[in-house]
Amino acid sequence: MSTLAMDAAKMIDMLPIDDQRFACEFVKKMLLAWDPDFAKLTPEEAKRLKAAENSGYILDEDIDWDKVGI
Repeated sequence: MSTLAMDAAKMIDMLPIDDQRFACEFVKKMLLAWDPDFAKLTPEEAKRLKAAENSGYILDEDIDWDKVGI
């Protein structure tokens, strides 16, 4: 978790419980407005995805399963 996110969590934790709930719901609404289908990647996720794509693994759909073991 980034320092900024940890600072925000600490500040939210200082609020009364009802205000904590409000802050949480507000953040959820902001995130849904930014990425309604949860398809965007964070910089760290993009880095891990790129590494996985370049790892040498292949997609299962690229395998001719009828010829495996022949």
